[in-house]
Amino acid sequence: MTETLPPALFDPFAPGFTDDPYPQYATMREQAPVYQHPFGFWLLTSHDDVSWLLRSGHSVNDANVAAGSVLRQIRAEMFGDETPRASSLSMLDRDPPDHTRLRRLVSKAFTPRAIAALRPRITELVDGMLDAMAARGRVDLVDALAFPLPFSVIAEMLGTPSADHDRIRQLTGTVVRSLEPVADPELVKAIMAADEELTAIAAEMIAWKRQNPAGDLLSALIQAEDNGDVLDDDELVAQTLLLYIAGHETTVNLIAGGTLALLRHPGQLALLREDPGLVGNAVEELLRYDSPVQASRRITLAEVTRGGVTIPAGAFVMASLGSANRDEGFWGPDAAGLKLGRENARQHVSFGAGPHHCLGASLARLEAGIAFERLAARFPGLALDGEVVWNGRINLRGPARLPVSVGGERAGHG
Repeated sequence: MTETLPPALFDPFAPGFTDDPYPQYATMREQAPVYQHPFGFWLLTSHDDVSWLLRSGHSVNDANVAAGSVLRQIRAEMFGDETPRASSLSMLDRDPPDHTRLRRLVSKAFTPRAIAALRPRITELVDGMLDAMAARGRVDLVDALAFPLPFSVIAEMLGTPSADHDRIRQLTGTVVRSLEPVADPELVKAIMAADEELTAIAAEMIAWKRQNPAGDLLSALIQAEDNGDVLDDDELVAQTLLLYIAGHETTVNLIAGGTLALLRHPGQLALLREDPGLVGNAVEELLRYDSPVQASRRITLAEVTRGGVTIPAGAFVMASLGSANRDEGFWGPDAAGLKLGRENARQHVSFGAGPHHCLGASLARLEAGIAFERLAARFPGLALDGEVVWNGRINLRGPARLPVSVGGERAGHG
């Protein structure tokens, strides 16, 4: 007789969850803010607990998951001994001292000055995309702006040779599914194949860049040195893929999800239009309202107790960023509402916190700020024009299709 597990309070496979996970999160915060799933992993949903875990110094290396745990068995059955290679070597999945070293080498290219210098180019890209939208009148905002903007920016920053962007988009879309609970053996095969193909593409780009160095991020990574320490070839491929994937997959969700939130709250969109100076805080509130990355994970290195509940060492703990960002206990009774003027909006956890705080946070803020400000100003008649289709992902959740009509343009544009 097969063993039946009790029904789970948290069920990301429930119908409608990927369209709107927030009702489930609210139930979790109320009934079991520190929750052990029947599959063996733990889930934290309050702002306090999530913030604590992100800053706690616990591990991000899956090798630290306790031997014999249900989760380990499930992963072993799905992936065997393999995991997508890029993920295990990128700084996202490494603890100190490896993480410290990799981050120090990569962060040399992400100084505030380097990011600020991108403003004119990002503005030029946004305006070109809005010109094309104006000419067409009705577009899918994901294809017209939310995807091509961050993809173009990271490709130009890296200085990669021209590549098949559609193919890379397909492959990265498949590889990021490894961040989800995967229950389909065919999908596992597809993830491994996509990872292999992307690795080969990145290796080719790096080989080309060694022959054609320039003042770009990829050249900087190849030449990056820290007290005689350099990235080896595999590490270089892994960081390149991380920057490529993290550099666009998340910002796509921020721009598309943020635009959708504004269109669903016309009063807030009107505020932004009237006061463009609000855009910096608006980006923070849109990040809070619908986090482009919904969860982050840590593996406990020692037993910990939160809210009277003890989590053992070697536990796989999910920090629900999406839930923490809507926690009424922290944000107050209007936590589920959009308020672009929210004073503490920047206390969201959408970029993580602690040693793994998102390296590209300032770049994402810059891209989204320019996109929202210019979109709002240029198209006073911007409106939803059809059904929104979500991408079906639990973690990197966002609209896959966002049909909009631009209406008339404001007078005097051109």
